[in-house]
Amino acid sequence: MTGLLQMWSMFALLTLLAVLFVVVPFLRREKILQVDNEANAQRIDIYQQRLTELKVDLDNQRIDPQMHQESVLELKRRLLNELSPEKQLNSRGNNRIFALTGFLFTLAVSGVFYYFTGSQQQVANWYEAIEKLPEYGERAVLQQGESLSANELQAFALGLRTKLANSGDDAVAWMLLGRVAMSLNDFEMAKQAFEKALKMEPSNHNVLINYSQVLLVEGSESAMNKAARLLAKVLKSNPSNVDAISLLALIAYEKQDWLEAKTAFEVLLANMESNDPRYSMIEQRIDEIAQKIAPEQAQNIQSLTVNVTLDESLLSDMPQGGTLFVFAKAANGPAMPLAVAKLTNFNLPLTVTLDDSMAMMPDLKLSNYQEVIVTARISIDNSVMPQAGELEGQSDVVSLLADSNEVVVHVNRIISSTGK
Repeated sequence: MTGLLQMWSMFALLTLLAVLFVVVPFLRREKILQVDNEANAQRIDIYQQRLTELKVDLDNQRIDPQMHQESVLELKRRLLNELSPEKQLNSRGNNRIFALTGFLFTLAVSGVFYYFTGSQQQVANWYEAIEKLPEYGERAVLQQGESLSANELQAFALGLRTKLANSGDDAVAWMLLGRVAMSLNDFEMAKQAFEKALKMEPSNHNVLINYSQVLLVEGSESAMNKAARLLAKVLKSNPSNVDAISLLALIAYEKQDWLEAKTAFEVLLANMESNDPRYSMIEQRIDEIAQKIAPEQAQNIQSLTVNVTLDESLLSDMPQGGTLFVFAKAANGPAMPLAVAKLTNFNLPLTVTLDDSMAMMPDLKLSNYQEVIVTARISIDNSVMPQAGELEGQSDVVSLLADSNEVVVHVNRIISSTGK
C-alpha cells in the first residue's frame, strides 16, 4: 500500500498548491491597500491652498476665468488620483473571508473533479492485484481453492503484467499471462505473450501447444500452417503427445483434409484409454469423416489396397521411431511416385489404401497408368529417400485393370550401404 499512500500524498500536495494560487492574492491585496491617513490630510491641505491661490490670481486678473476653471479641474483630478487608495480601502471588505471562501471552493472543486474523473478505484484494484498475485497463481496453476472468477482473472493478468514490467522477462510468467488471456478471450494479448515465451524457450512443448491453440482461433491459412509446423516440432521429440495430435487433427479437419484428419484422429484414439470421456466423441468424429470420405473415394478412378507385412527375422532390426512409407511407381514410367502414404505411428501388419488424392503431382497419379510397383519402406530419418539400414519390401508388377486392386507387400530386406 506504500504506492497508494504516495499517490494520495501527491494529490494533497497538488491541492495545496492550487489553494495557494487562490488564497495568496487575497492576502497580498490587503497589504497593498493600507493607506497613510496623515499623508492624505496633507494632500487635502495643499489642494485647499492651491484653490485659494487660484482665487487670488483670478481676482487680481492675473488669469482669465477660463484658465481658472481649467486649473481647478486639474487640481481636483490630481487629488482624486492621489486619494483613490483610500476609496479602494473603503470598498475592500474582509480579505480573510475571501481567502477562506477561495480555499473551501478550491477543495470542493478538486474533490468533485477527482471523484468523477479520477481512477482511484482502478489504482486500488491494481495494488490489490499485485498483493494477491501469489494467491491467484496457486488457485490458477496448482488448482488450490476455488476457481478464479472473471474479475479475478482480470486482476491476475494485471498482476502478471506488472511483475513482468518490474522484474523483466520471465518465460513462465509470459506463458501464464497467455493462458489467462485465452481464458478472458483476449487472443491478441495471448498471442503476444506466447510469442515472448517462445523466444525465451523455443523448445518448450507447453508453449508450443498453447501458441498453436491461439493460432487455430485466429483461423487464417497462414496461422494454421504455422500451428502445424509448431505441432510437428512437438511430435518430433514426443510422437505420442496427445494434445499435439488432437490439434493437428483439428487443423486437418478445418482445412477439410479428410484423409489426414481421419488418420490423425485414429492415432489420437489409439493413444487414449477407452474410459477417457473424449473417447466416444472422437469415435463419432471419425465416423463423420468416414462418411465425408466415402463419396470422394467412390468418385476416384483408381485406388489400390496394400497389405503390408514384416518378415519375422527383421523384428529386432525395426528402428525406434521409424516412419513407414508406402508408395506406388509406374512399372514403365517416371521415377516419381504416383501415390504416397506416410505413417509415423504404426504396427505391422497393416492395410493402406493408395489413390489419386495421394499424388505428388497433378499429372502423375494412379489413374493415368495401368501397371505399377508398390514399395513399403521403414525409414530411420523421416525421409522417403533410401538410407543404409532401412527396411524395405517391394511387390511384383501390379495391374490396375484387374478386378481386385489389392496387393501384398512383404518387408523382407535391409537396405545395404550401396542402396541395393
